[in-house]
Amino acid sequence: MKTVNLAKLRKKMEKTLESKRYEHTLSVAYTAANLAAVHGVDVEKALVAGMLHDCAKCLGHRKQISICKKNHVLLSELEMQKDSKLLHAKSGSILAKEYYGITDQDILSAICYHTTGRPHMSQLEKIIYIADYIEPGRKRAKKAEEEDLSLLEVRKLAFQDLDGALRKILHDTLGYLSQRGGSVDPMTQKTYEYYLKCDSM
Repeated sequence: MKTVNLAKLRKKMEKTLESKRYEHTLSVAYTAANLAAVHGVDVEKALVAGMLHDCAKCLGHRKQISICKKNHVLLSELEMQKDSKLLHAKSGSILAKEYYGITDQDILSAICYHTTGRPHMSQLEKIIYIADYIEPGRKRAKKAEEEDLSLLEVRKLAFQDLDGALRKILHDTLGYLSQRGGSVDPMTQKTYEYYLKCDSM
């Protein structure tokens, strides 16, 4: 990976994102860096991916759709919806490459899949997905049932077992969406089923 000036990147994010989103971004980046250090993953890559994971959040829905179509990126039905909370991941991955000059595929992939996950995730992809969920600014886990692990427990688990934390977050997210009558992106379901099988092997 070519060296990225983290100070400049941080300043760009501060100018680009609204204040709450910027605070979340810093929190995800530093949480990811800590997870990377514990699990033997490149800390700088984790910082860069964390800093850019929401870089497209400032763009309107039409602009994000346009970016994805221009780059021949397939979108799910949920990602196409106007109020999509998933679309910024794919458009952000493109923006990270074209505007911020990121060429490292693992970083780009970590940004791309931080909302849905995917089967066969790299360690960095898992870290960004998990960091986005457990960063200190998050107040509670998306629990479906009272007996599920608390957010505090998921945070602890993340520093001990990435796959275990990933499975738990996916389980709780799917349960939360089911309880609320929300739609589930097919990739999230596939990811959960894949890691559930991995756990049973």
